[in-house]
Formats: sequence, C-alpha cells, structure tokens
Amino acid sequence: MAQPASAWDHHPQPLAPASAPAPEYGTGSLADLLPTLAAGMAVPGMTAAIPELTAADRNCVFLIDGLGWEQLRAHPDEAPFMTSLLASSRGGTGRPLTAAFPATTATSLASVGTGRPPGAHGLPGYTVRNPDTGALMNQLRWQPWTSPGVWQPYPTVFQLAHEAGVHAAQVSSPSFENTPLTKVALSGGTFHGRLSGEDRMDLAAEQLAAGDRSLVYTYYAELDGAGHRFGLDSDNWRGQLMYVDRLVQRLAEQLPPNTALYVTADHGMIDVPFDEQHRIDFDEDWELRAGVALLGGEGRARHVYAVPGAENDVLTCWREVLGEQFWVASRDEAIAAGWFGRPDQIEQRVYGRLGDVVAAARDDVLIIASQREPKESAMVGNHGSLTPAEQLVPLLEVRS
Repeated sequence: MAQPASAWDHHPQPLAPASAPAPEYGTGSLADLLPTLAAGMAVPGMTAAIPELTAADRNCVFLIDGLGWEQLRAHPDEAPFMTSLLASSRGGTGRPLTAAFPATTATSLASVGTGRPPGAHGLPGYTVRNPDTGALMNQLRWQPWTSPGVWQPYPTVFQLAHEAGVHAAQVSSPSFENTPLTKVALSGGTFHGRLSGEDRMDLAAEQLAAGDRSLVYTYYAELDGAGHRFGLDSDNWRGQLMYVDRLVQRLAEQLPPNTALYVTADHGMIDVPFDEQHRIDFDEDWELRAGVALLGGEGRARHVYAVPGAENDVLTCWREVLGEQFWVASRDEAIAAGWFGRPDQIEQRVYGRLGDVVAAARDDVLIIASQREPKESAMVGNHGSLTPAEQLVPLLEVRS
C-alpha cells in the first residue's frame, strides 16, 4: 500500500521560463511606438505595429521615467489629468504597453529610440558582459567606455525621420545631450537642453509647431529617482507624480493643430522590504556565488555569467535556491521564451552579452550585492523583471 506523502517528500517545481509574461514585441511594446508614429508620417521602412494609433502630422512622445501603468492607476488623486486620459470621454485614450526586458532605463530607451527589441539593439540590461573584453559594461552610465556605434549600430527612428524630411527634436535635461546612451538611442534632428520641466514642455510645443511634420521627444527623470530613493509609498514620490501630472497638462494645452501627444514610460517599479527574506545578498551567499565569474543586471533581473564549464551547475543551483521566487532560465531558454525579442531577432553580437543564466523575479524579492553594488543594494524602489507592475507602462493619447 502506498504511504501518504510527508512534508519532507515535497520537492517544489521551479517556475518554467515559458510561464513568464514576455513583452509584447511587435504588437504592443515600447519598441513599436515610434515606428508606428513614423509610419503615419510616411517615413520609409517604418511599420504601424500598433494599428489603433491613427496618423498625425505632428507627434510628441513624453516619456516619464519610472511611471508604470499600475502605479498610475493606483494614484488618481495625485495624477488627475493623466487619470482623465485613461478614458475616452475627454478626447483621450489610455492603454498599457509592455516595456522591454529587462524593464530598465537603458534597455527601454534603446527600444523606444531604435524601434527594436533588446536582442537586436544590444542593450539587454543595466550591466552586461562585453564578450570582447570579458568585463561588465554599465549601459546606463556607459562605463567602461565602449564605442557607441559599435555597441549599437542601428540608426534611430529620429534619424530616419529627419532624413525623410520630418522635423525631429529632443527636449531634455542639458546633461543628457552628449551621453553615449542619447547617441545610440535618441539622437537625430536637434537636441534642446532645458533645466526646468516647464521650460521643456513649452519648448516641446514650439518644436512641434516648427514643422509641417514633426516628431518630438521629451523626458522627465525625477519620478524614477524619488522611487528608488524613497519608495512609491512616500510623500516624495507622490509629490513628483503630482508635479509631472501638471507638466503633462501644460504640454497638452499648448499642442499645435494636427498633433498627437503620447505619454508613456520606460518601466514601472515596486518597493522591496529591507529584510533577509526579500533581499538575498549574493555577496554573502556561497551557494549562489559558486561557479559564477560575473554578476550582471540588477536586483530583479540578473545576468549571471558562469566560469567556463560551470554553466549547467550554476543553472541547477540558482533554480534550486530561487526557483519558486524567480523565473530562472538558461540563455537559450530565455531567448526561446521571447524575453529579449523573437528568437530570430537575437543577433550574434548580442548573444554573448546575455547571461549564461538569466533570473527574473516573480515575487517581491531582490538579489542584491552589498559589497560590489552598495548604492543599488540600498534602493527602496526597484524594477527590471517581467511582472505587470514593472513591465506595463501607460500609453496615454491627447490629440489637437
């Protein structure tokens, strides 16, 4: 007679990589937004992948760093104007898009600007291994220096639009004008640096009116900074949301004729508690460190690079330790699951930048590295993974 199973016989099954909600590349991701708008302005080679967006002569994208769809919907009092755009009764429409994976700024901005998934543009994380040097490359701060045009060789949609006779412009903080990330992701046409949010909104409206066909991008970063430092459940974050809501309304009220304004973001965010259950310290965990040569990515989306020959052992260990809280995949499994784009879109030059093991958090947990990443490990708000709170970003539309 079969004996009843005891608690000691329980062997939890790790999360299957294919069960993760992959970004909607090609149908409803950030990478599809600019090509859709450019196609509506007759820019050659562009495809309207989001067909419900009707063509306009002038288009503006206002990207608010760190404003997820779920966070916006949870704070109607702090963002009354953007909340009003979630319904069509006031002339706007609202729907979510998915960010890229990882849901992090460098990766998403490159997808926005190039119209390509991470497996093609080649910025697949916060930090990734450079196969040519074997060292980690920080793709947000661009350290150590790497030739931008080699790392990301494709033209941006702004460049293609400018070549097609569209008035293209970026309006952002002056500090971003000459950064490598701006060059590879957002360059094309003219860059206009303005310090205050109000000045950016006013100038964006002027730039929209400067051409019969215009494509203008503007950006606000401080909401994300408040989330990282203080968390979503803070007066600082809510104050930033109230301010940026007023900026959106200011820009919307100045749109020239035949203009579509699209408000979106690069990722959402979650707060992660400061305790050992929610913050697993790689630098203090001998099991997770075994066989690992480099730890890349960020707390909720890790690229793990194994010592040559130890790839399978590292994968097995990470699954055993983390498999109920993280989707843990080999490089090829993550590619097959569509995390970085369709499998046929993953370019060979990018393949070696992806971790031998890729770990994406499902639960409210982090893999921190207190010694090698002290600043990142101390952040309250975090992002990067495939959960709706991080992946879904708003697409709000205002037309004039």
